[in-house]
Amino acid sequence: MIRSTVDSLNQSDKVDSIESLAGIVILAGGNSRRMGTPKAGLTLPNDERLLDYHVRQALKLSGSDLGVSSIDIPIMIADNERDFTVDAALLSRRTSICHIADYNSLSMASDSKTEGPLVAIESALQTLAKTKKAENAVSSWLIVISCDSLISAYDLWQVLEPHTAAEANDKSVICLTDESHLYPLLGLYNLSIEPQLRAYIDSGKREVMRFIKPMTEAVAVAKQWQPLTNMNTPDDFKRACNALTDL
Repeated sequence: MIRSTVDSLNQSDKVDSIESLAGIVILAGGNSRRMGTPKAGLTLPNDERLLDYHVRQALKLSGSDLGVSSIDIPIMIADNERDFTVDAALLSRRTSICHIADYNSLSMASDSKTEGPLVAIESALQTLAKTKKAENAVSSWLIVISCDSLISAYDLWQVLEPHTAAEANDKSVICLTDESHLYPLLGLYNLSIEPQLRAYIDSGKREVMRFIKPMTEAVAVAKQWQPLTNMNTPDDFKRACNALTDL
């Protein structure tokens, strides 16, 4: 079932249930063959690196921008052991920012470094499962955000969070969609799927869509956001930067 996004992106300063957010994972481990350089290190028009942009936007979910007391929502960077650094000014905030290694399944080849996004998502889910935050039944969602896009975790949460209410939705994955594609790397994943995802990976499977489709609630992406997605080439990145400036 496809649902519309909020009527106006100008309402992006409103977040109703931040207590249900357990953590954020930024996927920065892709090969970026068509881009020609790692996307996490791309420079935006304001001279900010793409990874730092996503971290800065994610930090907005941890405090004053929401009009609530500062809270620690872990921000995990899954970069496939590329060891991308984060601006020191961002690290000075109270929120936990850490790098996580991809889930190491016995079904993987010993020299594999390109197993795809599900192993990064599984690692993030396992990391949260070990924290007191994850033990709280209220804190049940992981934001998955990708360096393939300029849509921020802050804005994504505000669009998708209204669809997490248990009485309105029993889906375990909530992500954006356009007329022809799902965006599984711009979504919310319920912590409860961790054992199921681990079993799927351990069975040797890696196809994202095959795993998430039966459990997904698709939310239509606003037209203003469509140019911000699918950054695979330098031209795509230029288009996305122009669109971000216009917004």
